[in-house]
Amino acid sequence: MKITGESNSGSPDITMDDVKILIKRKDEIEEQIKAYYDVLEDQGVGVEGPLVDAEGYPRSDVNLIQIRTARHNISCLQNDHKAIMTEIEEALHKLHAREKAKRQQDETEAQEEAMDLQVTLPRPFARVDAVTEGSPASGAGLRVGDEVIDFGSVNTENFQNLQNIAAVVQHSEGKPLRISVIREGQKVQMSLTPQRWSGRGLLGCNIVPVQR
Repeated sequence: MKITGESNSGSPDITMDDVKILIKRKDEIEEQIKAYYDVLEDQGVGVEGPLVDAEGYPRSDVNLIQIRTARHNISCLQNDHKAIMTEIEEALHKLHAREKAKRQQDETEAQEEAMDLQVTLPRPFARVDAVTEGSPASGAGLRVGDEVIDFGSVNTENFQNLQNIAAVVQHSEGKPLRISVIREGQKVQMSLTPQRWSGRGLLGCNIVPVQR
């Protein structure tokens, strides 16, 4: 049995539905083979039993036409069964091969995307390791673990030490600063205004340098 020309000519477009059709056909063939075996069993001859008597004459105690037809059909159906089992095996192999190729492609694309991010995003120079609830930093959306790539006028290229950030904060009290961080591999931007609040300092967060 052939489903389509495509699914048996090396095309990768075979689907699980195609496999189910093949399996259904296999089950039908097996049912037909069993039915013909039941005919032979009812006649008491089986597949190899003799159809002539001791003197070489056709037996009169069995239905010879029915037996010959059943044996012939069993032989043909067994060939069909062998062929369709081969088709099922090939179809499953194609499905598995395609799924494996897709997984590999997805992994490759994910790796390429990660590499693109590494190329396009600047290397962080500092990391946020504490944010106090209710502080200006918390209100701006800064989170623990954020990796800083821009803090006002300070960036990866000109950062030397934390005094650079402290100076920007002191000179920007009450003025919004543009902050850019890397969070879970993505660039996140926010506006942070240094100002007096109920806690210490003007930000309410702790920033530590990143080893480069």
